[in-house]
Amino acid sequence: MKIFLTVFMLICSNAFQTYAWYGHLSTMKGKCWFLAAVVSWGIAFFEYMIMVPANRVGSEAMSLSQLKILQEAITLSVFVPYAIFIARQRVGWNYLWAGLCVAAAIFFIFHDPAAKPMNPDAEDAVAVQSVDEALANESAVKDEAVK
Repeated sequence: MKIFLTVFMLICSNAFQTYAWYGHLSTMKGKCWFLAAVVSWGIAFFEYMIMVPANRVGSEAMSLSQLKILQEAITLSVFVPYAIFIARQRVGWNYLWAGLCVAAAIFFIFHDPAAKPMNPDAEDAVAVQSVDEALANESAVKDEAVK
């Protein structure tokens, strides 16, 4: 469930991000670049208000690498429709090849058996702590036996 919530929030934040980064190219063409930057920062504020909580939720279920690759895939998934329908960019074969590369990145990063969530749930943290305590106790018992 945390991954789905993260994906939804990242899609929303990326809609703001894409508009903040590229919207001024068509809507503020004749304006001073500084004004466009200030307006873009204002829009990006809403991106961050969604992105930061999304990353926090996502870090409970995914590793940092998984979260980053997921973010990049979502960024491109939001950007491509924007580029086609709003910015009127021509679609070429490069979109397909780039999409396949991103799909491969997602596959490989999510099939890493060593990947661990950055901020595991409290139960997982207790389990890790218990293993560490068990190893410390085992080490102490061995030290006692040597003496």
